[in-house]
Amino acid sequence: MPVLTKICGLTTADTLGAALAGGASHVGFVFFAASPRNLAFDRAAGLAAQVPSTVSRVGVFVDPDDALLDAAINAGRLDALQLHKTAPARVAAISARIGRETWAAVAVKTRTDLDAARDFAGAADRILYDAKTPDGAALPGGMGLRFDWSLLDGVRHPLPWALSGGLDPANVAEAIRRTGAPLVDVSSGVESAPGVKDVDKIAAFLKAAQL
Repeated sequence: MPVLTKICGLTTADTLGAALAGGASHVGFVFFAASPRNLAFDRAAGLAAQVPSTVSRVGVFVDPDDALLDAAINAGRLDALQLHKTAPARVAAISARIGRETWAAVAVKTRTDLDAARDFAGAADRILYDAKTPDGAALPGGMGLRFDWSLLDGVRHPLPWALSGGLDPANVAEAIRRTGAPLVDVSSGVESAPGVKDVDKIAAFLKAAQL
């Protein structure tokens, strides 16, 4: 099976085009005001209209309320919801109410952090293992941090899963070989500055992920 690829935090037509041209299976739109990748609803609507039905549109949220979810889903024509810092019970409630695929982000720094993934069994559809950001950080991800991939050795994943955190064109092939990740997710690793995607880096990442 080819590895699935998600380019996250897209904000412009040209970078979205690069993701689509390179064969990304998922594109990510961020709806979190503190993020440099935050999308206004009108911008999200314009980008979403360019995404073919064969590519999944993923909305990225940090413990969102129902009003934000509803507005973002409508604007971004979202197929899936990626939820950071959201309790399992809330993830389950969102999944039941919205009826779309839900991803639960698990922040990882130590082996014991992986235990949290089990709490999402029956609540989410996919686990996204992401690098834990420093205490007090404004963002839950997208900071270019990675965790020790060996922490995933021997782990019995309770759900389908994806790997995120510090991936870039230079290390994604190694990450896939090392972890067996079925889906890889990148944001800052294909940027020239925070929130500014680079079309060449997007193309290079997608090419490297298929080697």
